[in-house]
Amino acid sequence: MDLIVNTFLKISSKDLKWHFSRSSGPGGQNLNKVSSRVELSFDLEKSNIFTPSQKNTLRKKLNKYLINGSLRVVVSDCRTQYMNRKLALLRLRKLILLSLSSVQKERKATSPTVASKKKRIQLKRRRTKIKQLRQNKDLLND
Repeated sequence: MDLIVNTFLKISSKDLKWHFSRSSGPGGQNLNKVSSRVELSFDLEKSNIFTPSQKNTLRKKLNKYLINGSLRVVVSDCRTQYMNRKLALLRLRKLILLSLSSVQKERKATSPTVASKKKRIQLKRRRTKIKQLRQNKDLLND
């Protein structure tokens, strides 16, 4: 089962390593019989579908998912191995897409509106009046 990341990137099923084990999550009595937990590994270092700059970006952004240069996704959400396999492929695809396409927008500098400036001045004046009313004027004149 090949993983199509986008129109330009396709990970061959040969590059994906699957490992199955018993799940501690959903499964009930099947827990003792069925290996529904799925670990999907993709060796990023040995892969030739990414450019060196893409590999570098993936290494930086997916550092917590990397083990010995391999991207690893673990899924045990569903009761069946088949559904967990689908979820693992989707999560790996999503991780790669988000890491490669996340370009931060440049912030446009803005200035405060006239209304917000007026409101700020009014609040400052109100606060000043409150503090002036608290003062004991008799003590200040002595």
